[in-house]
Amino acid sequence: MTQSTTRVGGVVLCGGHSTRMGRPKFSLPFGDEFLLQRVCRILSEVVAPIVVVAAADQQLPVLPSEVLIVRDEYDSLGPLAGIATGLNALRDDVDAAFVTSCDAPLLRPQFIQRLIESLGDHDVAAPTDGQYDHVLAAVYRTSQADAARRLLAEERRRPLFLLDESNSLRIHVDELRSVDPKLDSLRNMNTPEDYEEVLRMTGLR
Repeated sequence: MTQSTTRVGGVVLCGGHSTRMGRPKFSLPFGDEFLLQRVCRILSEVVAPIVVVAAADQQLPVLPSEVLIVRDEYDSLGPLAGIATGLNALRDDVDAAFVTSCDAPLLRPQFIQRLIESLGDHDVAAPTDGQYDHVLAAVYRTSQADAARRLLAEERRRPLFLLDESNSLRIHVDELRSVDPKLDSLRNMNTPEDYEEVLRMTGLR
């Protein structure tokens, strides 16, 4: 399948417990919007439709009507479970999806587009620094939902297993600096200090 015929949606994971942050990341204020709203807005500049994967009991901020909210099919099994749920929800509508967590406020549309263009005939296109694969800033074929579910059934819950067992393209982060010089798209927020730093970077503090 070539890039010209690849339909791409988006998956945003927000079912984590935000233990180190101390409060739900998805509802952190970010300017005049909440963090989840910001990430969905950035994604919508590049892909459609967008699916937000939330835990069963999460109360989310108001999102655009075209954003689909699905509840994680698995209870507390980590990001691979969220990836499986999100890809499965989109598989009838698109061929692939850019998958991100809800705590990536500096995500750049050009970064997303570059990864989509890199997918080619691969099942996954993911940034890597040579030691760490950024599995929550990657493009996955929606057909990979089946492989993800199989891994979960085998209790192999790390998203890295999905990359290792798929036809994956690992793109060194240095190749992405032309569209995101400081690799801000890969910056996420795990602690209150991370949150404050990003607010300062964007002039919101």
